[in-house]
Formats: sequence, structure tokens, C-alpha cells
Amino acid sequence: MKIERTRDVDACRALRRAVFIEEQGVSEADEIDDLDGEAIHLLATDDGRAVGTARLLIRGETGKIGRVCVLAECRGRGVGAALIRAAVAELGQEPGLRQLRLGSQTHAMGFYAKLGFRPVGQDYLDAGIPHRDMVLDL
Repeated sequence: MKIERTRDVDACRALRRAVFIEEQGVSEADEIDDLDGEAIHLLATDDGRAVGTARLLIRGETGKIGRVCVLAECRGRGVGAALIRAAVAELGQEPGLRQLRLGSQTHAMGFYAKLGFRPVGQDYLDAGIPHRDMVLDL
């Protein structure tokens, strides 16, 4: 498996469509926004096949990790953890960032906690799915 920065936003969107829209029932209106053009995109590939992605945004002193997804048949093989580690490494190189933030689906909070993130704030609904923000201080 390989994880790299990519300009192939279409491949990232195809993964997000498969996971968020088709599998999880998120509306296209909630999934598609105007932030892809300013984002850093990471793409995980396995033997040349796109299997996971993450989108990174910089907001002042905060790096935001979002749109993290892995194809269902590729879960449980470390792809998601590798994506998060790559995102932390990528954002850790950005000057001035003091914290990383993500919105975790509540069922996945333990996954992010194992990677060093801690929960903050209260649960909230995003696209009808329970979430909670989590942070990692740099």
C-alpha cells in the first residue's frame, strides 16, 4: 500500500461517493462542497487501485483532517490508520500549525484515540450521523 499527495481529486471524490453517499447514505449536497480546490488530498492505493483518501485543510493555526474514508472491502488492514499517520505527518510540516482537528463519527472515536487524538466538545449531527470533534496538539 502507498499513500501520497494527489491532484487526482476525481479519484478521491469517487472513493468518498462510494463510502459516504452510497454506503452511509449521506446526501450529495452534504458531501460535495467547494473546499476541494484549496485542500491537500491524500490517496491510498493498493497495487495501483485507489482504496482510501483524506482531505486536509489549513485554518489559521489549525489543520483539519476530513473526508477520511476507506473502501469497505479494504477496512481492517491498517489503511485508515496509515492515512491518519500520513495526514499528521503532512500537516506537521506546515509552519504555524499548533493543533490538528477532525470530526469523528462517534463509533470511530476509539480508532482516532489510539492515534493520539482526544475528544473535545459535545456530540453533534453531521449529515445525520453522530460526530464529535477530536484534536491532536502539535
